[in-house]
Amino acid sequence: MINLILLFPILACIILKYSKKEFLNTWLINIYATLHVLTSVFALLDLDFLPFWKSSAFFEINNRNIVFLAVMSLVFLAVSIYNNGYLKSEIVSAKKLRHYTYMVMFFVLSMTGAVLSTNLGVSWVFIEATTLASAYLIYFHKTKHSIEAAWKYVFICSIGIALAFVGIILLTFATGNMNSLFFNDLYLNASSFNPFWLKLSFVFILFGIGTKMGLAPVHFWLPDAHAQAPSPISALLSATLLNSAFLMILNVFGIMTTANCDEYARLMMLVMGFLSIFVTAVFVYHINNYKRMLAYSSVENMGILIIGIALGGIGAVASIIHLIGHSLIKASFFLTAGNVLKIYSTKKIKSVGQLLKIDPKTGWLWLLSFLGIVAFPPSLLFLSEFLLVKTMFQQDRFIMSAVFLILLTIILYGMAKAVLKMSFSEGNEEKIANAKLNVKTLDWTMYLPQILMLTLVFILGLYLPEYISKFISNTVVGF
Repeated sequence: MINLILLFPILACIILKYSKKEFLNTWLINIYATLHVLTSVFALLDLDFLPFWKSSAFFEINNRNIVFLAVMSLVFLAVSIYNNGYLKSEIVSAKKLRHYTYMVMFFVLSMTGAVLSTNLGVSWVFIEATTLASAYLIYFHKTKHSIEAAWKYVFICSIGIALAFVGIILLTFATGNMNSLFFNDLYLNASSFNPFWLKLSFVFILFGIGTKMGLAPVHFWLPDAHAQAPSPISALLSATLLNSAFLMILNVFGIMTTANCDEYARLMMLVMGFLSIFVTAVFVYHINNYKRMLAYSSVENMGILIIGIALGGIGAVASIIHLIGHSLIKASFFLTAGNVLKIYSTKKIKSVGQLLKIDPKTGWLWLLSFLGIVAFPPSLLFLSEFLLVKTMFQQDRFIMSAVFLILLTIILYGMAKAVLKMSFSEGNEEKIANAKLNVKTLDWTMYLPQILMLTLVFILGLYLPEYISKFISNTVVGF
């Protein structure tokens, strides 16, 4: 199964290149998404009737990555469903559509490889591959702003990847004569590593891969890329790419913990986490582009994830709960933003009005996504943020908890101001008339994925089954 989801995109692209049938663009993405979900379901249910299906030399489904794989599969399936209706309304050439399909396949393949990799070097290669695949997707509309965003993305992320590579080299200095980058070997021998080189390597890896994760102060590519990418791609960038980078940091942090250098690493992660939330609080208050607003929200939530891991214990568990909730809600938010863009043909907040009246389905999805992302109960994010604050109190970090809550309140107010204005305020009559006509172009597939994801998030916020809790706890064992 692992080999199947890694090899299928290559086979699918070959079929598409020589067949050139237009319907295959959506069909192949749908088939790949289905295979991805089946692999995750088999792993979660521990179905091992296929020999060696859960591991190979460099790839494995294990306790650390199974939640990340399941979230990626679920989001990819939702995006593939949405994509069916989205592409119907896109006026593009057959050649451009094929290139879009190639790169979506390559993008998901590279993220899957990064998540399933058992080797730090291989993880680095696949994280680099995500940059190459997604750069074209950001540039898809080929406007002045999209090419600027794509170049900024490639430039900043390439620097980040280079820093991470330096960090891996420094890690090999710390390992001495071990000559292995397999995570199992690194964990097994971490206690004998040179602390100086190990700490120095973590600095480079955290800043380098933190670039891909969207942590401040190395987040600058993210608002532009999310604002210019097609909405399905924005959903994948925010809900799966950032998670893939986070898992790599998590694996390296596991080495630091085993080597008893974790206090140093926790301090660095706390600083970057709070800086990410602070940056969002500053920018989201005066934002005028709703896709950029969602991008800054991703920066905030990546900061929350890294803070949870830095706190450890229940905080680490809360971080994984937050990852699940954020991925599903933010994917829903970006897909709904795609609907808003189709209806109003603008990304400016001030140009959108009466959303609930013009398209009630999109309007309610927009409001519910907002309530979910700001942790309004019973959102799953309410549970995760409550546990994070509880952990801060248990560790006597009262000032930290106060700063955390104040920053989240500022972000809530900034986003509420924009979301409520778009949903209820009066807009330009001519634009409203055009918007009513554009609503008719939206397909049912552009509503269903958001409905399912938001329903799941609010149900899990009310009741988190013990079966799922077990996988979440196993992800952060030792932290």
